[in-house]
Amino acid sequence: MSTQQTFETAFAPARAIGGWLTEDQARLLWQQATAVPPGGLVVEIGSHQGRSTVVLAAAGARVVAIDPFVGGAMFGGAATRDMFLANLVRAGVADRVELREAKSTALRPGWQQPIDFLYIDGKHDYWTLSDDLRWASFLPEGGRVAIHDAFSSIGVTLGLLVHVLPGGRLRYLRRTGSLALFEVGRPSRADRLRMAAELPWWLRNVGIKVLLRLKLYPVARLVGHHDRYDPY
Repeated sequence: MSTQQTFETAFAPARAIGGWLTEDQARLLWQQATAVPPGGLVVEIGSHQGRSTVVLAAAGARVVAIDPFVGGAMFGGAATRDMFLANLVRAGVADRVELREAKSTALRPGWQQPIDFLYIDGKHDYWTLSDDLRWASFLPEGGRVAIHDAFSSIGVTLGLLVHVLPGGRLRYLRRTGSLALFEVGRPSRADRLRMAAELPWWLRNVGIKVLLRLKLYPVARLVGHHDRYDPY
């Protein structure tokens, strides 16, 4: 079976799960998860209804999914947790996923296990993202970190600009939409310049968000944004 067919099989149950992960972004997660060594561990921060979790687990990895499932209209609380668990069962991957119903910032100080791949899609404010980046310390040299809503969310992007762009721990590789991929290793000048080159795209996305809040949808379409969701 080809990699393409394998990914399509994995993404089929995820396609029906609510969330903001695109198919191309799911493919990137799939590729990273399939590179995890046998018995390795993927940590996912922010699971929502399990769209990304299903893709990661279907790649054969062990997944620790971290999500506090806070209440409220946006996140859904216990109802979203129930959908998450049901979606794992429906996709046949429940035995590969361990749910930690907690905030990532509360769980990290006591964490001791090595991680092989880290996916960050938690709370999008600057302070939480800054703390979530510290999970990368559990990765080996060359380990990968994927961050959703990078160069889209203001809080996430500010965290990257403050802690990653001038830092010496993570090097920027590429992005698929707002899903950015980093690697543990000392960044070169070229790595930093490649990351800085994403700033115009971020400023475009911030402008689109302003237009959407003002309900200026026709203007947003003029700059290539054709739905009412924030760029992701």
